[in-house]
Amino acid sequence: MITSSRSRSLLALLFFLPWMSACHEQPPPFQCTDPLGCVDIKPGKPIKIGILQAMTGEVASLGLDQIRGIELAVDDNQGQILGNPLIFETEDSGCSEEAGANAALKLIADPQTVAILGTTCSSSARTAAAEMSKAGLTMISGNTSAPYLTSIGGKAAPDYHPGYFRTAPNEEASGKAAATFAYRKLGIRRAATINAGDIYTKGLTDGFIQKFKSLGGEIVLSASINKGDEQMRPVLAAVNASKAELLFFPLFQPEGNKVLLQAREDQALAKTILMSDGSLIQQDFLDAVRDKGRGMYFVGPSFPRNEAVDSLSRKYEKKYAMPPTTSYFLSAYDSVNILFRAMEKAAVREKNGTLHIGRQALRTAMHATTGFAGITGDLSCDAFGDCGRPAFNILRLDDPAAGVQGLLNNSVFSYSPDM
Repeated sequence: MITSSRSRSLLALLFFLPWMSACHEQPPPFQCTDPLGCVDIKPGKPIKIGILQAMTGEVASLGLDQIRGIELAVDDNQGQILGNPLIFETEDSGCSEEAGANAALKLIADPQTVAILGTTCSSSARTAAAEMSKAGLTMISGNTSAPYLTSIGGKAAPDYHPGYFRTAPNEEASGKAAATFAYRKLGIRRAATINAGDIYTKGLTDGFIQKFKSLGGEIVLSASINKGDEQMRPVLAAVNASKAELLFFPLFQPEGNKVLLQAREDQALAKTILMSDGSLIQQDFLDAVRDKGRGMYFVGPSFPRNEAVDSLSRKYEKKYAMPPTTSYFLSAYDSVNILFRAMEKAAVREKNGTLHIGRQALRTAMHATTGFAGITGDLSCDAFGDCGRPAFNILRLDDPAAGVQGLLNNSVFSYSPDM
């Protein structure tokens, strides 16, 4: 039977109708399959980031420089990421476990918080990281460096929590750097240490003790003080009685100031070499101790000196009308850019512009960071969240009037863990 032209047209139409309908079907709505859930951001709405830094107390200057490093990175990203504007909620995490936990809980109470930048202190990170991790978030710091927060000896440390990252180097090697310099370069054979009983300072003195002993040195005193102590003469008398040739005291202000100043007033300790760490590489410390600090040693992270660092330092000075007061604003800057690049990898955008960021996807993207060209060098984030290079310099304070930059330029020894 021959089909008429009209019949053939009808058959063709019936054949193509389902196909045409399929072409105009809308894609199925986004369904979050991320095991930790997703943050959904409507078109054009801001992406919310939390900031946890010490804004009050004796370490507020460190927190301020972290915030300034963050602001400089946001400026260089034109105040947006993934085409969406940014909004920040900043909480004072202080420098204690209680303050860290309370500040973190305020941020994670908002389900729109994508990630957290912070904290300033390792003690506040200890509890803030625990709360952040339980909530499924990601947090990255440019300042906290206690070994107990990430890894010790290549294994998960006691206070490691998934989702925690940092660009400040793990100071497991910092105490070892100080001990190596003391033993090999200064010829020290008898050393004393003082910590404040917290995970940061104790982690550094533990590392110093372990390395110094392994080299053949003797630890003649391992002492602790309490935060808030005014009188350091009793512990300094014990240092003198121990006949230590060198005292390693990686303390924050104001306790670090008091140890130094009261030691300088004791003629019995005139020949005792004094050494601290990066927590005292601050302009306000140098202003407080002045010439009393002359000849003191510090162990701090080894940051490159290049045009990128100089350029960012100039931006800092132009924006804030003063030179940088510490070097840690550099690692804060890098922490923001590592987070932003990971967010770009983890995000899914629908055709209508809605943005979805999976919480586990963000962590996975952070861990996948490798060879990232940061201001502080090439950065790669390991399985425990350490992204910074574990290299350290020993600095000697010869000219307090030259400020932080003068101290950073006066490196007398460099150390990496393979030494």
